[in-house]
Amino acid sequence: MSDLPSTRAAHPGGPAAQAQFSIDPTCGIAYGPGSIERLPELIAATGHSRAFVVTDPGLRAAGVVERVLKILARADVEYGVYGEVAPNPSTGNVDAGAAAARAFGPAAVVALGGGSSLDAAKGISLLVGNPASRAADADSLWDAADGLPLIAVPTTSGTGAETNGFGVIEDTSTRRKIYLGHPSVKPHAALLDPELTLGLPPHVTAATGIDALVHGIESLASRGADAVSVAYASHAVALVGRWLPAAYRDGSDLEARSQLMLGAHLAGQALTISGLGLVHGIGHALTAHTGTPHGVALAAVFEEVMEFSAPAALPAYEQAARSLRVEPPAGTTAEGWAQAAIDTVREIAGALDVKRPLRDLGATQQLLPSIAAGAVADPVTGNTPRLPTEAEVREILEAVY
Repeated sequence: MSDLPSTRAAHPGGPAAQAQFSIDPTCGIAYGPGSIERLPELIAATGHSRAFVVTDPGLRAAGVVERVLKILARADVEYGVYGEVAPNPSTGNVDAGAAAARAFGPAAVVALGGGSSLDAAKGISLLVGNPASRAADADSLWDAADGLPLIAVPTTSGTGAETNGFGVIEDTSTRRKIYLGHPSVKPHAALLDPELTLGLPPHVTAATGIDALVHGIESLASRGADAVSVAYASHAVALVGRWLPAAYRDGSDLEARSQLMLGAHLAGQALTISGLGLVHGIGHALTAHTGTPHGVALAAVFEEVMEFSAPAALPAYEQAARSLRVEPPAGTTAEGWAQAAIDTVREIAGALDVKRPLRDLGATQQLLPSIAAGAVADPVTGNTPRLPTEAEVREILEAVY
């Protein structure tokens, strides 16, 4: 989710030290246990006194939505709710939410949930400001009128969608992922309350956490990397690599949840600057064809893509290994450091029990050519350090089938 390709190019193994770059702050940040209580003041800071909450049925069933609505009610913030965001939101899903938001009227949009809700909320916000458009018009909306201001409240630790103004939405008519966004829907603030992730089921923790780890490592190796994105990504990999297994083992461990949420956010900061790569290109195509959850789709090919990319990403993978606290023997070569990073990623994924063969994810042999073609065509793949052909992607897919 939220994996817009970078528009800059740098050395594929890492940032060129002499390259010019400029960085805009991605959003304001309110972080820490209990920080959800600050939501009314963050809404007021947008200039609105009303809130339109975009979320999903699972969070309503879990009582999280009710908790947030009580906070708004105590602060006399009038609210509306669109609670039907699907796990892989479609253009139709976003259009329906936009219709509900228009009917509610002027408000700040509160995106509450995982990456799906945050991505959908950005599209909904943008379409409210462009009532003649639909989500399928994504390519023409980058230069559209402003959308409603948005506050992002992630309830998982993985997507980093709170750091940027775009979302990845499924166009069901073409069976492909599209990038829907605009500068105006970059969140005014990201409200990062790790208490909202306590008790998240282990399989969800694993899938979203792997997403964050992929973000960090792909950001290190991206052609769009620069010194700032590498700084964010290096610390993100360190935090996620250390604390994801702990959060998976014990969903009530608040320290693990807090550190993992911070790591996932930093990975989002990194990817927003650098763009990502082939793991996400394949993941998008696999999800579009099979409905596989995003993080599970990434896990299916994570190590294999790293192995394919390694010859062009040795400095980046050495940095990943160092962030993961790998200690190869003295005199280890660049290739050895890269292999150590790949082996450590394999160990982490194994401990999380998140990797599945493609056949178990609903991908048939007949679908593999279409998935490979979709991965190569996805703009995010253009950032990968070693650009693949469709035949090379097909070989990766065959290896994990």
